[in-house]
Amino acid sequence: MRNVLIAGGGIGGLSAALACTRAGAGVALFERNAEFSEFGAGIQLSPNIVKILYGWGLQEALSEVVAFPDRLQVRSASSGAELGRLRLGEEMAQRYGAPYLTIHRADLHAVLLAALQQQGGATLHLSSPVNGFEQTEADVALQLDHDQLARGDLLVGADGGWSSIRQQLLNDGPPQPTGHLAYRALISQARLPIHLRSSQVTAWLGPQMHVVQYPVRRGEWLNVVAIVHGEVQGDMSHWDHSGNAAELQQRLQTTCKPLKDLIQAVPNWRLWALSIRPPIRFAREQASGRVALLGDAAHPMVPYLAQGAGMAIEDAAVLARVLAQGGFFTDTDGLADPGSPVPDLVRQYARQRWQRNARVQATAIRNGKIFHASGLMAFGRNVAMKIRGEALMDQPWLYRGV
Repeated sequence: MRNVLIAGGGIGGLSAALACTRAGAGVALFERNAEFSEFGAGIQLSPNIVKILYGWGLQEALSEVVAFPDRLQVRSASSGAELGRLRLGEEMAQRYGAPYLTIHRADLHAVLLAALQQQGGATLHLSSPVNGFEQTEADVALQLDHDQLARGDLLVGADGGWSSIRQQLLNDGPPQPTGHLAYRALISQARLPIHLRSSQVTAWLGPQMHVVQYPVRRGEWLNVVAIVHGEVQGDMSHWDHSGNAAELQQRLQTTCKPLKDLIQAVPNWRLWALSIRPPIRFAREQASGRVALLGDAAHPMVPYLAQGAGMAIEDAAVLARVLAQGGFFTDTDGLADPGSPVPDLVRQYARQRWQRNARVQATAIRNGKIFHASGLMAFGRNVAMKIRGEALMDQPWLYRGV
C-alpha cells in the first residue's frame, strides 16, 4: 500500500486523508495540537463543494448539522435597501446538482473526522508538530520531535496559512496583512428578537466595511461576520483574540438601524486580522517533487467569495483523483522506487489546481473592493445589482465544480 503523509489536521488535512483512504492509500496524519478541534465561525458550502462531500458519503451526517438557506440577499448597510438577491434552495440544487449549505466550521470538522475514523486506513498522530521534511528520489520523510522520522511516498502540506511545509518548499515568507479586520460571532437565534432572526444569507455592503450573516446548526444559531478596514498590533495569526463589541459598534454607528440592532445584539466577538498571499502565479507554487500543498498552505484567500475551506476540499478531491488515475493506489510494493511516477502525479495535481485557485483568490480580492466601495463606484455597483442582481451574484464557473 502506498503511504501518504499529511501535515495538519484541519478541514483541509482531514479532507485529504478521507479522500486518499477512500481511494485505497494508507495515511499518516500529524496534528500539532493535543486534540482535534476547530473553532472560528461559519462556513458557506456552495454546490461545487457539497457535491464532493456528498460523493464521500457525508450527506446524512451533514443533514443533521447544516442549515439550508433559501436565498442570498444583498442589502445596503447605510439605507437597508435590498440591492439584489440570488435564489438558493431548490433552484440552486436543480441548477448545479447539489444544494447551497451553511455550517459551523467545528461541525464540518467533526463530520470529516468521524467519517475518516469510520473509513479506516488512517493513523492519526496528535501532539505531533512537524519540524521539516526531507525528500529523495525514493521517498519523503517528515521530521518530528525527538529526531523521529515518518516516511512515505507523498507529503501533503495542509498546515495552514503559516505553513512550515510551504516555507521549506518555497521560502517565500509569511502571508501579508490586508488591512482588513474580521469580527466573527455566533449567537443563538432564540436569544435574538424575532425581527433579527434569519434563515437566509444576508450581505450588508458599505464604505470600507461589510457584514455577512447566515444560519448554522440546523438554523438554530446565527453566524455573523463584520469586516472593516483597520490594523492591529501583535500576532493575530490565530483565533483566540477577543474583539471589543463597543469598538465594532462605534465603527458601524452610521449604518442603518436593522444592521446596528444586529451588531448590538451580539455580546461577544472574535477578532482576526486578515492576511493573504497574492494569487498563485505558477503550478510549482502548489507542489514540487513529492510535496503537495493544499488549502491555505497553498492559496490563503480573503473570505469575499466564501471559498477558503471549499478550495481546500476541492484540492483534496482532485489530489486523490489524480493519484488514482495515475495508478498510485495500485502499487503494493511498499515505498516507491526511484522510477516512481509520484513527482509526475504531484505536478499533474498542481497543474489541475493552480489556475482555478488563482482565479478564486483574485475574484475574492476584487469582491472586497466592490463590497467596500464608496462614491461613484458604490453607485455603479448598486445600479448593476438592481438591474442584474441574480446574474451578477451567480457563479456558474465556480459552482459547477471540478
